[in-house]
Amino acid sequence: MLLKDEVGMLKRVPLFAGVEPAKLKLLAFTSDRVSYNAGQVLFRQGEEGDAAYVILTGSADILVESDAGQIKVAGVEPNAIVGEIAILCDVSRTATVQASERLEALRIRKDHFLRMLKENPEMTLEILKVLADRLSATTAELSLERSRPH
Repeated sequence: MLLKDEVGMLKRVPLFAGVEPAKLKLLAFTSDRVSYNAGQVLFRQGEEGDAAYVILTGSADILVESDAGQIKVAGVEPNAIVGEIAILCDVSRTATVQASERLEALRIRKDHFLRMLKENPEMTLEILKVLADRLSATTAELSLERSRPH
């Protein structure tokens, strides 16, 4: 795929919507385009967070380990970002991400991702929105689960 096509795809990602095209071009150039088939793992819970992934095409499942084994807690579609929590919080991966169908993503190395955030405050705000939405959804699910009789 051509660099301008990748820049066009990045512009559709809410996280990068406010970033100027020259910076998106640099991001596309310094990132790796990766492909996964259904069932392949992008990264595993507990691994070191060395990159974030922007889903370009396809979808993936977010899986976490539990006493009952692995459970799916969410799904991700194109234009979503995954893997950023381990980078931002400097912790190991909080979940496993597995392609649920053929998937293409842009793998953004930790140093590039952090530099983009530092240089683009609007990206930092968008990341906060993404994380707040996830926290809100998780809190609602937890509340629902706790209200069920066991």
